[in-house]
Formats: sequence, C-alpha cells, structure tokens
Amino acid sequence: MAIRKRGTRIRIDTSTAVLNGFSYIFLGFFALACLLPFLLMIAGSFTDEKAIIKYGFRLWPPEFSTFAYELVFQNPDLVIGSYRVTILITLGGTAVGLFLIAMCGYALQRPDFMMRNHIAFYIYFTTLFSGGLVPFYLLMVKFLKLKDNYLAVVLPALMSPWLIILMRNFMKSIPHSITESAKIDGANDFHIFIRLILPLSVPALATVGLFLALGYWNEWYLSLLFLSPNMKYRPLQLFLYNLITRADFIRNSAASSNIPPQDIPMESMKMATAVVATGPVVLFYPFVQRYFIRGIVIGAVKG
Repeated sequence: MAIRKRGTRIRIDTSTAVLNGFSYIFLGFFALACLLPFLLMIAGSFTDEKAIIKYGFRLWPPEFSTFAYELVFQNPDLVIGSYRVTILITLGGTAVGLFLIAMCGYALQRPDFMMRNHIAFYIYFTTLFSGGLVPFYLLMVKFLKLKDNYLAVVLPALMSPWLIILMRNFMKSIPHSITESAKIDGANDFHIFIRLILPLSVPALATVGLFLALGYWNEWYLSLLFLSPNMKYRPLQLFLYNLITRADFIRNSAASSNIPPQDIPMESMKMATAVVATGPVVLFYPFVQRYFIRGIVIGAVKG
C-alpha cells in the first residue's frame, strides 16, 4: 500500500494500515462514549418529567418539554445577574491568580534563589495539614471582615499549592541561561519575567489558567459560607443549587399534600441546571484545548 504526498511516495505496509484503522475506530467509539453523557444531559433537560419516570433517560426526548428551562429562567434578571457575578469572579480571580502563581513558580525554580527549597516545603506542607473550618471562617469573617463580600470567594482560591508546584516544574525546563543572558544585557528580574519567561510558558499558563477558571466557575461552597441570602446576586452555582433545593422541598411538600409529585420536573430541572452551568465552559474549552494538551505533561519531559 502506498500514498503520495507532495511529490514523494510514502509506503505503508498492510499491518500498519490495519493497525491505524483499528486505532481510529477505537478512538472514535471512545470519543462517542465520552460524548454520550452530555447528549443524555441535554436530552433529559428537554424531556417531560412523566416521560423520564416512565421511560428513563434517552438520547432523544420521547416527550419534548421546555418546562424545566421555564422554571430555571423564571426570574431571568437573577439568572443574568448570577452569570455576571460568576464571570467577573472567574475572570478576575483567574487573571490575578495566574499572575501570582507564575511569579511564585518562577522564583522557586531560580537556582540563584537560596531559600527556594525551604519555601517550596512550606507550600507543600499546607497540602498535608489544615487549620480547619472554624478558624478559617473566623479569619475571613472576624479579622478580614469579608462577610457578604465577593472577595471571600476570590481570595481563598487565588493560589493553589498544587498549581504552584505545577508551574515550578514547567519553568524548570526553561534554560537558566536565558535569564543570565538577559541580566548581562541589563534587564531586571521583572522585565525578564514579563518579556521572556511568560511567553515561553504559554502551555503552562493555559493549563493552570484552565484549572483556576474551572475552580472559580464551579465554586459554590465558599459562597454558601460567606454570602448571605439577602444578597440579590450570588454566584451561578449557588443560585442553581438553591433552585434545586427549593424545588426538592416543594416536591416533598406536594407529596405530603396529596399533590402529584410528577408535576414538579425535578429530574429534568437537574439536567437543565447542569446544561446552564456547563454550557459556557464547554464552548470555551476548544479554544484552550491545544495548550491544555501540551501543558498536561508539564514536568514529565525536560527539554
């Protein structure tokens, strides 16, 4: 078997062609298996609750219904406000956190920084032990006065020890001779970091930034702790969590009042809230996928 490419003749034996064919088929089925849960989620969100109870979840709605979305967007102002808060928290927290993590990782990999191993040990030590929930809550509320403040959601997730170690391991692959050459030319450490190190660390920045953004986007626990219900706009995940909780409460109350619980689309509402929460992330991921694939092996191979 032979194929022609740009005037050259490349020979591929039969065994290689068969192996490639089986590989493509296997990867195709694997990709389809990964896609099925999303299709079930979308189809379930448009399925009537009674049909879900009768037939279960299917790839195509046996009885089409948008009632779940009507309940989710019953107050569109609250949904849009929650989206706005979550987007601002995600963008702001990711930008600041990525810059601080990159600076920290760069400093910890510098051979001329004498305290790098001691500081790296202190950062790693925080992954083994925690002060607990009560001291953390007192710190945020009593000492930092961040009750009902969006900074209470941003600051705790701003820097992660694991992401700092990840960034440090990637920056170790950047030759230190680049820093030394720039210093000879008169550049200071900050200019070296901005002009040389950051452009060479795009795969690591995309990977760490994706982890930070997903963490902020899916955050609801800190919001539940520090943002009281009297705030009009709270992050999207907490808004959807409260929506499901209220629907479950109404469903249980209806069941105790001899009202048919099937009239409350609990299962389809769960699927609808999942679509609302994950939709923007799924649309954004293809733009950073190539950087994420390159950065996922950070530190595995040193160049």
